[in-house]
Amino acid sequence: MASSSSARYAKHRRIGEDEEAEEAEEEAEEELERFDDFTIASSWERFISEIEAICRQWLADGPKILMQKGADCVTPFENLYMIKRELKHGKRVYSMEYYFMKSAKGKNSYWDDDTHSMQLSFGVDEFLMIAPLSASGVVLDDPESTKLLSSVAIALSSCGSNWPAFVPVHDPSRKAYIGIQNLGTVFTRRFEADRIGSQVPIRLMHLEGLHELFLSKFVLSSTDFPARVKVHFSMKLTYRTPEYDYDNETLDSEATESLTENEVASHPKKQWDDDCPWAEWYSAEDPVKGFELTAIWGERTFEETLEMAEVENASSFVADSWFLHPVVSQYMVDDSIGKFVGFASQLHLLVNAYESSAEAQFLEDFVADTSGQDNSKSTTVPPPSVIDRVMKDLFSDEAGNSNYMEAENKYTRAMRGAPADSLFGQFCLHALWFGNCNIRAIAVLWIDFVREIRWYWEESERLPRMKSSSTIDLSYCLIHQKLQMLAICIERKKSVSHEKGAGHKDETSNTKAITKVRKGSAGVVPKMMLLNTFQEMHAPYTQDAPLMTEDMHEERLHAAEAFGNAIGLSGQLERDILSSDMSAFKAANPDAVFEDFIRWHSPGWPPKGKLSQRMSEHGNVWRKIWNDAPPLPVSEQKSLLDPVREGEKVLHYLETLRPQQLLEQMVCTAFKSSAGILNKTTYGGFKLMKTKMDQLYATMASTLKSLQGNSDISDLAGDLKRLCQVFEHIEKLLILAASVHRKLIDAPRLAQAVFADYFNYYLPKMGTTLESICYEKEFTTKEKVGMHERDAVSNLFPPPTANQSWRKVLSMGNLLNGHEPLQREIIFSVQERISNGHYSSPTPLCTDDEQIQTHRMYISGTSNDLWVALSVTSWD
Repeated sequence: MASSSSARYAKHRRIGEDEEAEEAEEEAEEELERFDDFTIASSWERFISEIEAICRQWLADGPKILMQKGADCVTPFENLYMIKRELKHGKRVYSMEYYFMKSAKGKNSYWDDDTHSMQLSFGVDEFLMIAPLSASGVVLDDPESTKLLSSVAIALSSCGSNWPAFVPVHDPSRKAYIGIQNLGTVFTRRFEADRIGSQVPIRLMHLEGLHELFLSKFVLSSTDFPARVKVHFSMKLTYRTPEYDYDNETLDSEATESLTENEVASHPKKQWDDDCPWAEWYSAEDPVKGFELTAIWGERTFEETLEMAEVENASSFVADSWFLHPVVSQYMVDDSIGKFVGFASQLHLLVNAYESSAEAQFLEDFVADTSGQDNSKSTTVPPPSVIDRVMKDLFSDEAGNSNYMEAENKYTRAMRGAPADSLFGQFCLHALWFGNCNIRAIAVLWIDFVREIRWYWEESERLPRMKSSSTIDLSYCLIHQKLQMLAICIERKKSVSHEKGAGHKDETSNTKAITKVRKGSAGVVPKMMLLNTFQEMHAPYTQDAPLMTEDMHEERLHAAEAFGNAIGLSGQLERDILSSDMSAFKAANPDAVFEDFIRWHSPGWPPKGKLSQRMSEHGNVWRKIWNDAPPLPVSEQKSLLDPVREGEKVLHYLETLRPQQLLEQMVCTAFKSSAGILNKTTYGGFKLMKTKMDQLYATMASTLKSLQGNSDISDLAGDLKRLCQVFEHIEKLLILAASVHRKLIDAPRLAQAVFADYFNYYLPKMGTTLESICYEKEFTTKEKVGMHERDAVSNLFPPPTANQSWRKVLSMGNLLNGHEPLQREIIFSVQERISNGHYSSPTPLCTDDEQIQTHRMYISGTSNDLWVALSVTSWD
């Protein structure tokens, strides 16, 4: 065996001698400066020695240490690592790369997603790749590729390694390779691969022709192998769903027969999200561009070429396994700020406007001409026609009396924004999409908005989009409270006489003849009699407590703290309320005395009308009010709420609102309303998505809570921008969930699993940093399709219509509902016992039962592209 090795060494050495003459002069000085143990060794021999030294070190280290030394993970493969070194030989610099696996692959696992193309092509786990360090990294001629491969083969043989080694050859577009692997002292495996990048011959488009191609590599005559060769076969087919063009959807032929050309042309185009809740504000690009279906046939054995035709014509439903992979739009992967247009992008612009709101005291200051400023482009305002259209939409008759029931949870109340369908809620949503949502555009829109509201006030017309109510909800923002107050004032101004005590029939006492008339009675008070006349006591209708917004309550509290019980704002209001109640009580009980009122008003008093010492004192305020109060039912009293005065106060507030105060309330309302709209999306109840929506509400409540009151803009701007980033991530995931759900609505388990796969892939990107996260890993996860789910998945491939010209010519078999595979991959192989024929071993080291894979061919291609990789094991 030593003589055989020497002969091979001499053969390889002759290959390199041709180039040595050309390099002799150049290397003369280098050889003088460099001295090693073999002074007569040529540069080519030193090149082999350097390769051998590197390989020995890699062998000695092993995968674990190589990973510690900085071996790179080969993306997107989780189990494959690579380490490389550069070598110089003459004028050339070469890169030698060693690819190895963190853990060994299982048998027949080459169809999984964690397989490198070289592993799949040649059936290897670890391998070496050596190529010139150039732009293409490809060897351009056969002599150099042969020399490189020989060098690596000698080095690997010397260090006792059986790593397969590959060298790229020819044009990089062909992706051609040659390779060699030493299998002990007896066998050598040689590799070659090439690609047909043009029209593939018809014979090689079908399984029969490909089977014959494989047989031609070793069946030279009938004497070489038996007539019927057992060929191991495995196949992977990849189908791609046809892309549905929502933007250019056309009517089918039957529907267009009865329509004129103009009617067909004016047929409204359909978007995929037309029925989604966000469609009123923007149309989102469909994040799921389609699906890739992988059908795998496990290893089978065939002996005749005709059997290949049966496989080609068989239904894809008989494949052993189906796997589904969503083709996700690039905008879902690219997390650069500003690339995605949705609520999040507009909220980010609104936050920028909030930052600018402190630059002026009045909104009119932002409306002034900015044509001479450098930032005029960022403060552009749409033309008046656009403003008119927005106002018409906000105040249109179709807006009606909103009965919008917003989904409430423990976080929405803390946000203090207005309901999405309320007048101010709609203003905020329109402002998001008005121009580029800058502070100047918002100021212009707000001024017109308030002008429209004043018209409704002056004409006593009902405010659109305001829910009918006689109360003010203090859980919403102050602007919404003011609009609630104004809506009530408009109704009160229109009908001052409609009070609760109106229309009730007056009563007279049946127990004692009196000349006084009872008015405004709401009914008899049980077990209560008037002290002097022993008549039944009647409870009066009373006026409702005065309506107050949040700031009015604060003013009342501050006044009470400042004046106490003295005559002031708070004291006067309490006197008016008390006087109204006393007047109503006197009207309902004409013979009542002060002690009767105290017993009804404060039931906790002792019986028989005994007053407390404070109430009995001379000059008591309550008794003085009683004495001055006339007997008037509520229908004849002056309302505690002056609708004209309070309405004008509301208009004054809206017209003089500071920019920062407006933007604070707009930000809270816009975030809350946008999230509320997205939360109405139907996405199949995916648990991960629901959890993220709950987290979004919690984050919003925590961030927006700091925005209420006297907040520092500089402190909050960063938090709000981070909230926009979180909002964008969740908005994108929600749109993806909706798309997956509706496409796989008949396979709910599969839909939820597909979404979970992408969610787990996307999760590392969902930080709160304002920086774009570099996350280059591709999304390649495939979800296994259950047998009961195959019908639902096959519906993703509707039969092609007659007018789809791209399906008129079919070149390959294995059709799925009329669709040919996007890619077909096949592995043919033949195994022989070592004891058979010329593969028998002359040494006793091998048992008769041991088998060796003598020939293996990997084929990947379509009708326009064919890649063939062959490995042949020979006995030396």
